[in-house]
Amino acid sequence: MDRTASSGGRRRRARGSGFVRYWIKEWSSWLLVVPSVLFFLFFSWEPLLRGIYLSFFETRGFEPVRFIGLQNYVDVVSHSVFWQILRNTFVYVFWSLVLGFFVPIAVAILVNEMRWLQSFFRVSAYFPSMVPGIAAAMLWMFLFEPSEHGLVNMALGLLGIAPLGWLQDSSLTIVTIVLTMTWRGFGAIMLLFLANLQSINNELYEAAAIDGASIRHKLAHIMLPHISPLIGLTLILQISGVFQIFNEPLVLTEGGPNNASMTLQLQSYFYAFRYFEAGRSVALGVITFLILMVITLVFFRLQKKVSD
Repeated sequence: MDRTASSGGRRRRARGSGFVRYWIKEWSSWLLVVPSVLFFLFFSWEPLLRGIYLSFFETRGFEPVRFIGLQNYVDVVSHSVFWQILRNTFVYVFWSLVLGFFVPIAVAILVNEMRWLQSFFRVSAYFPSMVPGIAAAMLWMFLFEPSEHGLVNMALGLLGIAPLGWLQDSSLTIVTIVLTMTWRGFGAIMLLFLANLQSINNELYEAAAIDGASIRHKLAHIMLPHISPLIGLTLILQISGVFQIFNEPLVLTEGGPNNASMTLQLQSYFYAFRYFEAGRSVALGVITFLILMVITLVFFRLQKKVSD
């Protein structure tokens, strides 16, 4: 009995001393890792967990007052504006895919095929991405002035088209906002696709040229298969980004007219800073996160099935 206990104690001391030796040996690595982990926990996870905690309370300002369970979630979902906002969000996603998803791919393929001025077009395409979001939205607000003196309406007038109420017409508002988002964001995505295309082995192009392949065959059998993983990744990132759109609707329309351009993030902002209902604001943020998580899981499940 004593012999068994002593052997167990020796094993524990050996494990303990081994753990200490490991820390002493790897102290420099941990010195680099620990600050990053602490920074991530403090600035990412702590606000996230505190926000989820706050969503279960009635709040006064940003301070919890009384535990009310899921009532904030019930109030948010039962409000009629929530379902309109959710529908708006999917309309945003649809138009962003129609107008903004294929444009970077097409431009990247065109620039990749250029023999001259390729650097100029790379810089030109990326330049709008360097403009701050609020400044870009204000620029487009002046361009889409609904009167006949707005720059876009003046251009349409030269073609004999009557002025349009771009940001005041509920049927045009979301399309107009998506156009501004596409102008500002497509350059960075285009550069990702261009870099991916330029990593293709030139021997594949040479073999295709020997076989007499046209540009259509090169596109179908070399370019698109090579960039298909990146297409899947950017697709889910774009959907996630559109669900969190905030700057453009805030500056251009403030969600109007009649909530026609309201988004989930903008409504969450209004709950927190216009109605001072922080609990509902965070509850809406959690609901948005859950929707995105479900969409992401479904997407990756479908992608895995296609790959298999």
